[in-house]
Amino acid sequence: MKNLLYKEFKLATHPTTYLFLSLGLMLLIPSYPGYVGFFYVSLSIFFIFLSGRENRDVFFTVSLPIRKTDAVKARCSMIAIIEMAQILVAIPFAIIGNASRTGENLAGIESNVAFFGFVFMIFSVYNIVFIPMFYKTTYKIGIPFLFGGIAFGLFYILVEMLVWIPSPIKSFLDTLDPTIMVQQLPILIIGIVIWFFTWIITYKKAASNFEKVDI
Repeated sequence: MKNLLYKEFKLATHPTTYLFLSLGLMLLIPSYPGYVGFFYVSLSIFFIFLSGRENRDVFFTVSLPIRKTDAVKARCSMIAIIEMAQILVAIPFAIIGNASRTGENLAGIESNVAFFGFVFMIFSVYNIVFIPMFYKTTYKIGIPFLFGGIAFGLFYILVEMLVWIPSPIKSFLDTLDPTIMVQQLPILIIGIVIWFFTWIITYKKAASNFEKVDI
């Protein structure tokens, strides 16, 4: 698995992956929707699968002395690492942006602890829709990305509605008060747990779909 993962990063990673990692900088923009920067991560994942299809990466990988499920596991692991890296890169910029900004974020939720919990959830929704759907054929990429993007967008709207609609939930979620952010830790933990178990489900479903594909 270590060698397969090395192969994924060495041969399969699209150049935009590293470019889009820098978009954690977008959290420095005042009154800007924070989730937008993370959408580009899903776009870079799409580019990875797209370039892999054009370069016949799936055929090359399964030609190696490995199981088809190992190929899926390596790809899913790479995606998980990319998503985690994006979040880790974004955290310092969120802290700097929050410290340097004088007013509230007028375009959505503040970049707080709950925000990153929801980011994990959004990644989960995208992964579980896009990846297994791709592995049903390994060559149809547009429809899986369309449905994955729709799932991403709908969940984004749902989360933002929690802070758009005046309610006690809004005052709890849309704040940079340190004492309340400590209370938001369960949301972050739940987001991480959902992301982790969704990764397992995504991998198993994608591997099951891929086993049925005749390359």
